[in-house]
Amino acid sequence: MAASLRIAVAVTCALVLASACQGQGLEVGYYKKSCPGVERIVRAEVRKFVYKNAGIGAGLIRLLFHDCFVQGCDGSVLLDPTPANPQPEKLSPPNFPSLRGFEAIDAAKDAVENACPGTVSCADIVAFAARDAAYFLSRFYVKIDMPAGRLDGRVSNASEALDNLPPPFFNVTELVDTFAAKGLDAEDMVALSGAHTVGRAHCSSFVPDRLAGAPSDIDASFANLLRRRCPANPTPGNDPTVNQDFATPNALDNQYYKNVLAHKVLFTSDAALLTAPETAKMVRDNAYIPGWWEDKFKAAFVKMSRVEVKTGRQGEIRKNCRVVNHGHPHY
Repeated sequence: MAASLRIAVAVTCALVLASACQGQGLEVGYYKKSCPGVERIVRAEVRKFVYKNAGIGAGLIRLLFHDCFVQGCDGSVLLDPTPANPQPEKLSPPNFPSLRGFEAIDAAKDAVENACPGTVSCADIVAFAARDAAYFLSRFYVKIDMPAGRLDGRVSNASEALDNLPPPFFNVTELVDTFAAKGLDAEDMVALSGAHTVGRAHCSSFVPDRLAGAPSDIDASFANLLRRRCPANPTPGNDPTVNQDFATPNALDNQYYKNVLAHKVLFTSDAALLTAPETAKMVRDNAYIPGWWEDKFKAAFVKMSRVEVKTGRQGEIRKNCRVVNHGHPHY
């Protein structure tokens, strides 16, 4: 094992023990008495959006990841700017303008409030919606038992998104360290990276690192394809998007790992999975063993959904997912 990755894995183990109590109090079927129809209601709303636009489904999966890595899984990524807090998470560069799915969360929240007012948190709706998006995009193959019981947070800062979300240019050690800080290990990181099999990415997120100077870890024909789709110097006014997976762009499957092995991936952080023996083996297993990745992804997805959840007086159940409840400041 490479020394740097060995250190990172040791850090992971220590942090997993330190965060072993994360997500305590969450349970599958949490609302079976207080709002028994909630999961069916959320799934119906998500179905409408995903069947109309698969990209919204990819956005909902990413929304959970970007929520949980900043302030924990507490719906903080949903909060709109206010005069008191003009720069919440959703306006941070890792989230704006690329993060999608907010309107699907709004629709689900409205439907849930009509059925069970003041009962279901926005954080739980984000988790349910991500779970359901994975179900539909995988053609009903990825079935996740999602625990619930999270509360909504009141803190949302753009700077924290920059500090906590791994950028697309990270190497493998940096990726392992970032996930370790959230109690997730290298296997979780590799499994969750598989979500890059759906959705689109702005050219600006990979052109500088992957196309300038033609790095040796990208297939030449794939690089030329990307050059045809992307400007050499993307700007806010000229920054197209491309599919992250050109083979099966709207299917949540293990094609991503085959793309990694073929050197046909967009991000430095994708290619980096082959640079350490341990993560390279995980990539091969996910690519070639039927059902392997789906099982790893389901376990990692639930584990991520338990990161630093709010309980008790730490949070609230928002009436509107975009604003904190009246009487509470929004930081």
